Amino acid sequence: MKLIKYFNIPDLLLLAVGMLTLKVGFLDQQPGALQALNLGEYLLLVLATVFVAAGGFFMNNVFGFGKDANPEATESKGYNIYFALNIIGIGIVYYLANSLGKPMLLTGLYVFAAATMYFYATSLKEMLVANNVITAVLTALPVITVGLFQLFPILGIVPEDAKPMVSMLFTLFIDYSVFTFFVALALGIINDIATTDADYNAGVNTLPILIGRERSAKIAIGFTAIPVVLFVYYADKYLLQLIYALAYGVVFIVGLLAYSIIRLLQAKSAKDFTHIAGVVKLVLLFVAFFSVVLTYNINHVK
Repeated sequence: MKLIKYFNIPDLLLLAVGMLTLKVGFLDQQPGALQALNLGEYLLLVLATVFVAAGGFFMNNVFGFGKDANPEATESKGYNIYFALNIIGIGIVYYLANSLGKPMLLTGLYVFAAATMYFYATSLKEMLVANNVITAVLTALPVITVGLFQLFPILGIVPEDAKPMVSMLFTLFIDYSVFTFFVALALGIINDIATTDADYNAGVNTLPILIGRERSAKIAIGFTAIPVVLFVYYADKYLLQLIYALAYGVVFIVGLLAYSIIRLLQAKSAKDFTHIAGVVKLVLLFVAFFSVVLTYNINHVK
């Protein structure tokens, strides 16, 4: 039971809830929208994603910096758990991908994610900025994964009159993943600022250690502002007539991001930056539920 803390259970729950929300709360509510996987198969995809992510979190927490503080997990036990989780997860993904006729492409995506998380935990974490980009990519990956598994395999076989709908939904998933990437990138830098002292003692080469907390905070402000600009663009293009979705986004996404920017301008201590990181993590949760509000607004509010 002591090993459970190394799996980042809250993050795994957020991942699973986010993926389920994108299907049940968004795709399933689109009139006439075709999907490649049925509910049972999709639940297997979510389970596989959780297994692969859990393996990555485990490697990061046990074999990353500060591993000497983790006496519960021996090196051999750690490798056994990591590979067991990934074999199960990737095995499920291969089964699903093969049933869709895309075994190499879709399975390769998960192999790439598993390998990246392994190397991130053991070596890439030492690379300045690269660790933040990798973390952001891995955070956004489940979003585009839903589009790749549910929509991409049927693009070439759906009737001509259904192709515009499928293409539009797939484009939305790309936009969603880009938005998630920038929020996660800002979150990664803010987390680094919050843990500057611990990272310095552990020999981790992060941006705040190189250029200082104040300058890093300014960079974090820039990356936090990008999702705000993106939301304004999407709102002007798609949401002006969708009052509920617009209000939700302004309050729970733009509002919290703006609050984070203001706090970044004022933050001094590690406690301040930890608080801001928690707020930005909340934004990721609200982004996941935005698709539900959007769908409700389109289908039920005229």
